[in-house]
Amino acid sequence: MAGTFVYKVRDKQGQIVEGELDADNTTVVAAKLREMGYIPISIDEKDAGGLKKEISIGGNRVKLKDLSIFSRQFATLADVVRLVRDDVETGSSLSGALEKHPKVFNDLYVSMVRAGEIGGNLDHVLVRIAETIESQVELRGKVKSAMTYPVVVFVMVLLIVSAMLIFVVPMFKKLYDELGGKLPAPTQMLIGVSEIVKNYWWLLAILSIGAVFGLRAWKKTDKGEMIWDTFLIKVPIFGPLFHKVALSRFTRTLAELIKSGVPILEALDIVSQTVGNRVISAAIIDVQTSVREGESIARPLLEHSVFPPMVVQMMAVGEETGAIDTMLLKISEFYDQEVSAAVDALTSLIEPLLIAVMGIAVGGMVIALYMPMFNIVNLIQ
Repeated sequence: MAGTFVYKVRDKQGQIVEGELDADNTTVVAAKLREMGYIPISIDEKDAGGLKKEISIGGNRVKLKDLSIFSRQFATLADVVRLVRDDVETGSSLSGALEKHPKVFNDLYVSMVRAGEIGGNLDHVLVRIAETIESQVELRGKVKSAMTYPVVVFVMVLLIVSAMLIFVVPMFKKLYDELGGKLPAPTQMLIGVSEIVKNYWWLLAILSIGAVFGLRAWKKTDKGEMIWDTFLIKVPIFGPLFHKVALSRFTRTLAELIKSGVPILEALDIVSQTVGNRVISAAIIDVQTSVREGESIARPLLEHSVFPPMVVQMMAVGEETGAIDTMLLKISEFYDQEVSAAVDALTSLIEPLLIAVMGIAVGGMVIALYMPMFNIVNLIQ
């Protein structure tokens, strides 16, 4: 049944034009407007009373935190936004203008905007882009919160051990040298390590920095990236967390692309580049190849162990019912909850574990230093 749609477009001179059209849906309206030489900005349907139906973006009030973030980022984005505006005013589509700035707008962003332009629902798509980015930021924050405590404790242990090796152990060595006698093996080993750290700290620093840069360079190679990402999702304790984060990103991104009207093959290609894990990316590329040859999406997933059976089964149901985007969002929400639970569990597990490691490291050094004291009489003799 045809309805009346209120549209806002930009003409070839870059001027905003508003009007109404009767059509079956927003896609038809967008096609007509493009035939007329306009670039659709927004298309909204009128209800029976002639009132325009609009999407709510959450009210007009802006939080101070959001305003602060906007102010900080504005200087960086101002030049890019100015260039995008100039391109649009000269007749370029918004997606075409954004595509010229890949360091700011990635393939996911540009493709969703392009789909919104074609479908005439750019305003709705921009809201979905914001929700997708917010979800990714939230997931990243959860992972950072899980990793922060272990890193802080590790640095503290490293500083304490280094201080003991550089300042405390030499004092005990001087004392035992004056007393004479044979020292226990643990004490000799600790003093040897202390001598190396004290005399060759510069070499250790160079080797450490070189190892860090070497690891980063190795990770940028195809083989290195594949091995590292495989390690990340299989390493004990943290592996399941990284795996769930990648699966959540995969399902949510694919769902939003499909819902925005991006063709499935293009959507899979974009997801393979943005999922953030080379192992899952390679599996998605294989799935894309199978889909191009006429397969469903779910069936090729069975051949890759990185996709749990639950994910495959729910996607198969979504394909059969014609609601795969909805099913993908449900999977993503499930893994979002799993990530939150995993972060809480890791925090509870890691805290006592790291305290124990710190106690063993420092306590072991103290015991090694004081072992000769137990035989102090023999040393004096």
